[in-house]
Amino acid sequence: MKRNISLTLMYDGSKFHGWQMQENAETVQGHLSAALERILGHKVTIYGCSRTDCGVHANTFCCNFRTEKETPCEKIKVGVNALIPDTIAVLAAQENEESFNARFDCKGKEYVYKVWNSRVRNPFLVNKALHHPIYIDADKLDRESKAFIGYHDFSAFCASGTEVQDKRRTVFDFSVKREGDLVLFTVRGDGFLYNMVRIMVGTLLDINSGKIPENTLSYIIESRDRVRAGITAKPCGLYLNKVFYGDSLN
Repeated sequence: MKRNISLTLMYDGSKFHGWQMQENAETVQGHLSAALERILGHKVTIYGCSRTDCGVHANTFCCNFRTEKETPCEKIKVGVNALIPDTIAVLAAQENEESFNARFDCKGKEYVYKVWNSRVRNPFLVNKALHHPIYIDADKLDRESKAFIGYHDFSAFCASGTEVQDKRRTVFDFSVKREGDLVLFTVRGDGFLYNMVRIMVGTLLDINSGKIPENTLSYIIESRDRVRAGITAKPCGLYLNKVFYGDSLN
């Protein structure tokens, strides 16, 4: 009987072409697959909770795979960590019910977007946060961001050419907070469209700079017009921060 094992991991996405395996490209899924194949002696199909893009990071990421091998979960965790790059870490491995799927059983996600808001760049945050030298009024953007909360059609906040037909999503919370020179944009929802969080952040930054008028986010959402929203913020500042299963969104 096949065991259904999930891995919880974190990774620095700076040098990866995203999560999903690609030919002739270094990906997180590719490294995990190669490591598991060596440990278990057979190829595995890994199901990830999300498809993070090139340069995007994860503080928490869940995936699952199946195997008939009796290798203990702790040994799998230790073995994978010994074989993958040091920019990826498996935090936990556990056995699940046969029906568990990391993607389809995920009830919600939380993303954090980090902006280094200073005239001078921070060398330690290169590829880890967006450097934005123009002063950000975090309190104002926090108030503006509340327009995102609720059940909406977010067509204006997804990349053109997105194949998903239903662009309605529920955003549970959105906040903008300053911690010294670091500004954190945190959004929690039941799901996100391609580039949705990066466009939300880019739109708020355009409001901050005056390129988009204040108090117009509701109108932009209702318009469903990508042209009316702001820029797509760079991937370097984006982190998949939490993933939620079961009934808890805390």
